[in-house]
Amino acid sequence: MEAIPLSYLFIALGVLVLLSGYFSGSETSMMALNRYRLRHLAESRHRGAMRAQQLLERPDRLIGIILLGNNLVNIFAASLATVIGLRLFGEAGIAIASLGLTVIILIFGEVAPKTVAALYPERFAFPSSFILKPLLRLFYPAVWVLNAIANGLLRILGFNMEEQSDSPLSREELRTVVREAGNLIPKRHQKMLLSILDLENFTVNDIMVPRAEVTGIDLEDDIDEIYDMLNHCRHTRIPVFRGDLDNTVGILHVRRLLRSLIEHEEVTRETLEASVSEPYFVPEDTPLHTQMVNFQRSRQRIGLVVDEYGVVLGLVTLEDMLEEIVGEFTTDMQSFNRDIHPQDDGSYLIDGTASIRDINRQLRWHLPTKGPRTLNGLILEYLESIPEPGTSLKIGDYAFEITATTESAVKTAKLRYYPQKKSGNT
Repeated sequence: MEAIPLSYLFIALGVLVLLSGYFSGSETSMMALNRYRLRHLAESRHRGAMRAQQLLERPDRLIGIILLGNNLVNIFAASLATVIGLRLFGEAGIAIASLGLTVIILIFGEVAPKTVAALYPERFAFPSSFILKPLLRLFYPAVWVLNAIANGLLRILGFNMEEQSDSPLSREELRTVVREAGNLIPKRHQKMLLSILDLENFTVNDIMVPRAEVTGIDLEDDIDEIYDMLNHCRHTRIPVFRGDLDNTVGILHVRRLLRSLIEHEEVTRETLEASVSEPYFVPEDTPLHTQMVNFQRSRQRIGLVVDEYGVVLGLVTLEDMLEEIVGEFTTDMQSFNRDIHPQDDGSYLIDGTASIRDINRQLRWHLPTKGPRTLNGLILEYLESIPEPGTSLKIGDYAFEITATTESAVKTAKLRYYPQKKSGNT
């Protein structure tokens, strides 16, 4: 060592510090890689990603080769710094070299490279994998011995080394991933993905058309009324029943009778009854994601929601379910606007039969959705009686004024949102 010039020793020490930084950064970048993105890149045949994925299949070996290299480099650097310190400062150089090398290693061998590696894991890890893999092969015997001893101690302590740490994402975690995707996923697509995840939280009762609003053909009506219904019907499929929905005969595809209507051929009750398909019934409280699969398996697009006694509660369609994912369709937006009427003073005149979830979605409000599903039901639940027109109440941040009622329900109400007030319900 005495014959080696100090300049060479400083160069060698600098190289060792850089190698220390490389090993430290490699460890951080490998552990910071997004496993799902890594898997995607590997499946796309990205060479760096494929090598990194192979190394991460056995993290104990990866960490073993990195720590082996890092410790060897740091030990050699400490020895070299001691020699330099002795030659420059004598016995006091040992302490000076130790202190100086500690600061240098912390800055250039630990903090700086690990920070860069944590911020840009792919840029650091993928090139590093081209070096780490050959190193692992070269020093495999030493790494194997180190891992055997370390893994043996961990097994004694009760750790299972065969367990997979890469557990699948839960739904809540997946929601967080979608929300934090930023510009990688368009906002509209984010809403659609989140809506798919939310399907399990809702049932057919939440989106069905209530029984009182179901449009259908009563075979007991006068034939002229049936003709008028067919001529002005806005729906492609409608139920056909006798007396009421509990006696549904089937579902009529209106287009099947279109030619007869155009050619003014006679359409009789018998013709209607012969043209219907078997009704499809859906048990109440069926989760939306389950019913969507049921519709697909049975090749149905419309179903009557029934309770445990077979009483028809309403009607649900595949289109209703798709709207939960992609949002309101244009044709239905026109229908929905007939239930919500903006007023000049900033309030909204809303029909009592309007769905609370539809109101929230249309106006971006947060009316309570636990319990009643319609505006009329929400008001009656809070008042526990049929209110008189002019009655006012407040639910959360929303002021209600009853404008019209019938003997059994609230027909219309005027609502206004007061976000600045956080008082309770009155």
